[in-house]
Amino acid sequence: MKQKNPVRLIAGVLLAAAGAVGSVMTRAAAIAEGASDGSKAVFALFLITVLLGIVLAFLGVRDLTRPGSGEKQTDTKTLALAAMFAALCYIGFSFFKIDIPVGTEKTAFHLGNVFCVLGALLLGGMWGGMAGAVGMTIADLTTGYLTSAPKTFLLKLCIGLIVGLVAHKIFRISREQPGKRVLAGAAVASLAGMAFNVVADPLVGYFYKMWILGIPQEIANAWAKIGAVTTLVNAVVAVVAATVFYMALRPALKHARLFPAMR
Repeated sequence: MKQKNPVRLIAGVLLAAAGAVGSVMTRAAAIAEGASDGSKAVFALFLITVLLGIVLAFLGVRDLTRPGSGEKQTDTKTLALAAMFAALCYIGFSFFKIDIPVGTEKTAFHLGNVFCVLGALLLGGMWGGMAGAVGMTIADLTTGYLTSAPKTFLLKLCIGLIVGLVAHKIFRISREQPGKRVLAGAAVASLAGMAFNVVADPLVGYFYKMWILGIPQEIANAWAKIGAVTTLVNAVVAVVAATVFYMALRPALKHARLFPAMR
């Protein structure tokens, strides 16, 4: 058994602390009237740094507390698939979306959530969530949604974790079992993750835009109402598409010996 060490925990705490200091120092400039896109981007990046640090620290705590920690390294296949899903999430949001302006902000119909959910069904909650968080956060930063990037990172990670929990801990869909149970597990897991997003996205977005970004309440309220509609449509598309894609890909990946094995 490999000796446990707190490197990831320490690195995560330091990263989160650095991001917190940086975000506090840049917040005033970022929310000032007429602030440049550059200052807003720096502020968003510092907030993302905080979230990355928290995730890294959580992984460090888990490594130190769970039995047998550190015995199994993540294989190259999983890393490659996670990177592929991050790219698909980026493409799904960047190139398959319809923007809807709401005052100084905007929301969108898009396909990014499909691949976040599908990634969690195939790779597990953490890898699927991180793929969605990284891919769609980069998409936010490069397609005019830079102030929404920290919120995106947090919510997409949560979507992946919820889908992975239901799919692999409750239904255990990666194991050999009747097709109907696998279908039910994939559908229920996708529905659970998207139901969370339907509630959390407009709610978190409202307070984030008003309290963190300093956007007027009227605009934040209008964004939340319109965002609730777009989020619901995106959720329905994601549940149906991710479930269909999973059921189609599952036998093909098994035949090619690329199907990720879940413990």
